[in-house]
Amino acid sequence: MTGDRSADLDARLASVLTREVHPAITGFAQGLARESGAAGHAAVLFYGSNLRTGSLDGVLDYYLLLPGPAEKGLWPRVSYREWQHEGETLRAKIAAMTLAKFAEACRGDTLDTTIWARFVQPCALVHAGSAGVETQVLDALGEAARTAARLAAACGPVSGTEEEFWRALFRATYRAELRVEKPGRENSILEANAAHFAGLLRAALTAQGIAVACEADGAIRPDLPPARRAAVLRWWNRRRRMGKPLNIARLLRAARTFDGAGRYVAWKVERHTGIHIPMTPWREAHPVLAAPGVIWQLWREGKLR
Repeated sequence: MTGDRSADLDARLASVLTREVHPAITGFAQGLARESGAAGHAAVLFYGSNLRTGSLDGVLDYYLLLPGPAEKGLWPRVSYREWQHEGETLRAKIAAMTLAKFAEACRGDTLDTTIWARFVQPCALVHAGSAGVETQVLDALGEAARTAARLAAACGPVSGTEEEFWRALFRATYRAELRVEKPGRENSILEANAAHFAGLLRAALTAQGIAVACEADGAIRPDLPPARRAAVLRWWNRRRRMGKPLNIARLLRAARTFDGAGRYVAWKVERHTGIHIPMTPWREAHPVLAAPGVIWQLWREGKLR
């Protein structure tokens, strides 16, 4: 991230170092880094609605970024943890992957459609093992902003407000993924994070040499030549076609490898239905095999239609 064109984007990215979070969130992140055995070379990002609200309720979302070469196959590896903090049970979902693969995904060099779209949104760097690791994470987040901005410019209007470009981006990524989102989800993201997104598109486009003209009515017009727009859309179409198959493959993998899946599902069921699902050792070890019994209990209690 060098050069005058990147100065605005660099300044924005620095906010991930100064965002205030609850001490319990930072403490857990540092514990994750220590448990990884590579605390001095790892980083932990905190993100999601709890970052905005400051609440400890629900599930706290972390990305644990580890040293080593970029992994092959499916990633990240997901786990669920519960711990006690001042008499309260806190819950966290942890996605773990190498920092090298995270950076690759942020650049848009993989078929993944999730990492750069997720981390163009607000996050906080709640642990960095060294100044070098911190720099690598900031560089990766800068690439996520550039990747997302390119696609927003390519699939958005020729001219429009920044919000219109971001809406076009999030609608495109939601359609490409296997996820259940209420209509207008992109609006709630932009409204909840208005200060974060204000000016971000211009900064991220300018940082990669794409000029942005400001029009009299407040709209902006990215200078994206037809050939470059076509190249970005070709890049996106390949990833769009692979979005749902990749999501399915990751769900199938998670069914076998999601550490703590049984406790996570039991908590979600009780939170949404009020029905307590006893977590036996067998259910903990075999969450997929245990699912029919849980579904039967919910149906019998009248919680499924």
